[in-house]
Amino acid sequence: MEYEWKPDEQGLQQILQLLKESQSPDTTIQRTVQQKLEQLNQYPDFNNYLIFVLTKLKSEDEPTRSLSGLILKNNVKAHFQNFPNGVTDFIKSECLNNIGDSSPLIRATVGILITTIASKGELQNWPDLLPKLCSLLDSEDYNTCEGAFGALQKICEDSAEILDSDVLDRPLNIMIPKFLQFFKHSSPKIRSHAVACVNQFIISRTQALMLHIDSFIENLFALAGDEEPEVRKNVCRALVMLLEVRMDRLLPHMHNIVEYMLQRTQDQDENVALEACEFWLTLAEQPICKDVLVRHLPKLIPVLVNGMKYSDIDIILLKGDVEEDETIPDSEQDIRPRFHRSRTVAQQHDEDGIEEEDDDDDEIDDDDTISDWNLRKCSAAALDVLANVYRDELLPHILPLLKELLFHHEWVVKESGILVLGAIAEGCMQGMIPYLPELIPHLIQCLSDKKALVRSITCWTLSRYAHWVVSQPPDTYLKPLMTELLKRILDSNKRVQEAACSAFATLEEEACTELVPYLAYILDTLVFAFSKYQHKNLLILYDAIGTLADSVGHHLNKPEYIQMLMPPLIQKWNMLKDEDKDLFPLLECLSSVATALQSGFLPYCEPVYQRCVNLVQKTLAQAMLNNAHPDQYEAPDKDFMIVALDLLSGLAEGLGGNIEQLVARSNILTLMYQCMQDKMPEVRQSSFALLGDLTKACFPHVKPCIADFMPILGTNLNPEFISVCNNATWAIGEISIQMAITIGRLGYVCPQEVAPMLQQFIRPWCTSLRNIRDNEEKDSAFRGICTMISVNPSGVIQDFIFFCDAVASWINPKDDLRDMFCKILHGFKNQVGDENWRRFSDQFPLPLKERLAAFYGV
Repeated sequence: MEYEWKPDEQGLQQILQLLKESQSPDTTIQRTVQQKLEQLNQYPDFNNYLIFVLTKLKSEDEPTRSLSGLILKNNVKAHFQNFPNGVTDFIKSECLNNIGDSSPLIRATVGILITTIASKGELQNWPDLLPKLCSLLDSEDYNTCEGAFGALQKICEDSAEILDSDVLDRPLNIMIPKFLQFFKHSSPKIRSHAVACVNQFIISRTQALMLHIDSFIENLFALAGDEEPEVRKNVCRALVMLLEVRMDRLLPHMHNIVEYMLQRTQDQDENVALEACEFWLTLAEQPICKDVLVRHLPKLIPVLVNGMKYSDIDIILLKGDVEEDETIPDSEQDIRPRFHRSRTVAQQHDEDGIEEEDDDDDEIDDDDTISDWNLRKCSAAALDVLANVYRDELLPHILPLLKELLFHHEWVVKESGILVLGAIAEGCMQGMIPYLPELIPHLIQCLSDKKALVRSITCWTLSRYAHWVVSQPPDTYLKPLMTELLKRILDSNKRVQEAACSAFATLEEEACTELVPYLAYILDTLVFAFSKYQHKNLLILYDAIGTLADSVGHHLNKPEYIQMLMPPLIQKWNMLKDEDKDLFPLLECLSSVATALQSGFLPYCEPVYQRCVNLVQKTLAQAMLNNAHPDQYEAPDKDFMIVALDLLSGLAEGLGGNIEQLVARSNILTLMYQCMQDKMPEVRQSSFALLGDLTKACFPHVKPCIADFMPILGTNLNPEFISVCNNATWAIGEISIQMAITIGRLGYVCPQEVAPMLQQFIRPWCTSLRNIRDNEEKDSAFRGICTMISVNPSGVIQDFIFFCDAVASWINPKDDLRDMFCKILHGFKNQVGDENWRRFSDQFPLPLKERLAAFYGV
C-alpha cells in the first residue's frame, strides 16, 4: 500500500523557521540551529518533514527546499539505520517521483540524496532504484531524463565497485550499452552525463565496458568536435584513461588521437585544455611514447611551451601587480598543512643505514596559491617528463624557442621561458651544459628583475641547475649565485622570499661544506629574515636553517655562529604553545641543529629535551583517552609525538654521552615502550630510530629494557612498511653491537667464566663488530675476545673465517692489540700446517686475503 503521511501544520512552521534561521550569517544563530536539529532527530517522523519540504512544498523558495534536502542527506549519513521502515519507504518513493523536478537545484539535491542512500549499502535493499532510473532516461521530458542521469552519474562515481559485483546481479551489462546510446543525444548536458558515467568504469577495466570497448571508442571519436566544453572535457578524460588500460585499442588510431589532443590542448576552454594536457603526461609514462610522439614533437613542444605562460586570470589571482607585500600578514588558509617526514635512520648515520629515495623536493611547484593544478603546471610537468624520455633529442625543438623567450621584452613571456629552462633541467642536463656558462649569469641577473614573478621563478630554475653550479670553481658561479639568492631571501615580496628560501635549501644540499667559508654571511641573512618574515615563510625559513645544519655539520659549532643562530630559534620555541602545529618545522629544524652543534647545543638541551618528553607523554595520554571514550575525547595529532621523538634522536646523536643525565631523570624509555607498539607506522619508525640513537649514546639506560624491546623489534621486521623495517633492523644492529661489546669486556675481566661459551657467540659477535669503526669500545671488546681465545682456542676453530674477517675490519689497531691478532693468526696457521692454511685461506674473498697478508703476514 502507498504510505500516506501528512505533516502537522505547527511542526511544519517550526521546521521552516529553523531552515530560514540556518541561512543567517550569524554564527551564534547557526550554532543554536545545529543543536535544535540534533534534538529533532529524536522524533521518528522529523525526516518526513524534511523530504516533504524538499519535494512537496512548492510554495517555498528553492534554496530553503534544497537546504531541507541537504539536512536530510546528513541525517541519512549519520542515522540511516535507525530510520523506521515507513519513513525510509516514503523518502525513497518521494525521491524517485521528484527526480525530474523543474528546478535544476532541486533535481541535483534529490540526486545527492538518492546517491547517499545508495552508498549506505542500500543498492541491495532498493532493488528497483537502478531499473527505475534507467527507464526514466527514456522519458520524453528533458528534466526527468537529466535528473535521472545526474543521479546515475553520482551513483557511478560513488558505487562503481559494487555495481560491477555479483551482489547486484551485474546491472552494468544493461547500463553501459544504455549509456552509450545517449552519446548522440541532442542535449549537451545529457551527452556529458553519458560520457561521465561510462568514464567511471575505465580504470577498473570493468568487464561490461571491455565487451563494448570498440563501440565506446567509436562513439568518443564521434563526439570529438562537440560544441559543449563539458563534453570535450569528458572525451579527453576518457582518452587519457584509455591510454593506461587499453593502449592496444588506441594504437591503430594513435596518429589521429595525437593530432586531436594537440588541438584540444589549445582549447579556448581552460578546463578542456587541462584535461587534454594530462594526455602528454600519461603518454610519457608509457614505453611506446618515444616512438609514437617523435614525429609530433615539432608541433607538440611549442604548444606545451605556450601553455606555460601565466594566463591573465592567473596574474590577477596571484596579485602579479603587487610588488611589495612583505608587511601584510598571511591569511591562515594560505598556509598549507605540512606533512612531517618521520626520521629514517641513515640521514646522517654515515654508512650504517639505508638511504631512502626522496625525490619530492624537486616537483614543479612555483605558484601554489592558485588552484593547485592548472594548465601552466600541467604543461610544465609534461615537458619535464618528456625531457626525461627524449633527453637531449628534445633540445633541437626547444633551443630556438628558448632563445626567443628568455630575452623577450614582455615579462610574461620571459617568465615562461625561465620556467621552460627549469622544466627541462633534469632530462636535458647533459645537452644544456655548453649553454650554461652563458645562461647562468643571465639568470643571476634576472634575480633582480623588477617583476616579482620573474624573480621567484628564476630562484626555482637556478635551483634546478644547482648541481652544475657547485661542480664549477666556486668563485665563477657559486659565489655570485649565493650572494644574489641571499638578497632575494630578504626580498620585499613574499612569493620571492619563499622561492628564494626553497632554492637556497636546494643549493645547501648540493654545496654542503663548500658553504663553510660563507657561513657568517649566510647566518646573518637567515637570522635577519626571522625578524622580517610573515607566518608562512617562517616555516620555510626553518627548513633552510635545518638544511644548512645538515649540510655543514660540525662546522656550525663555533661560539659566534651559535650566538647568532640560537637566540632567535629559542625565542620562537618559547613563544609557541604545545598545540601549535608550527612546532613541527621548528622541532625538525632544531633536530638538525642539535645534531650539527654536538656539544655546542649543551646549554640549550635541557628545556628542549623536557618539552619533547612532555609532547610524547601528552599525545600518548590523549590517545588513551580517545581509545577508551572516542565520543568524549578526540584523537590527538600524532605528528606532535613523531616530531618530538625525532628531535630526541637528534639530541642523542648530537650530544652522545652527554644526554645520559637527561635520560636518567626522565621516563622516556617507558614512553618509548608504548610508542614502539603504536598503530601508526610513522610513530613506530621514529621510536625505533630513537632507540638506536639512545643505544649508541647511553646503553646502560637501555639495557634493562632490552628483554621487553627485542620481541617488538622482531615483529616489526616487515618489509611492507619499509622505513619501519629499516629502522627496526638498524636498532637491533646497534643493540647487538653494544651486547657484543659488553660480552667482549666481560671476557676481558673474567675470561675463565666466559671463554667456555665462546663457540656459542663467536660468529654473531664477529659479524656485529666488523661493521663499526675503530674506537675505544671496539678496542676493549677485541682485547676481551683475544683473551678468551687464548683461554679456549678450540672455541673459535669452526668460525675462524669470521674472526679473520673481523680482525681485517681494523684500520689501525694499537700496537699491542695488533700483536695479539698476529699471535692468534700465526698460532692457528702453525697448528693446521701450511697446506691446510692455504686451502683454508683460498676461501677468503680477495680483499680479505690481501689485507691479512699485508698487515699480519699470513
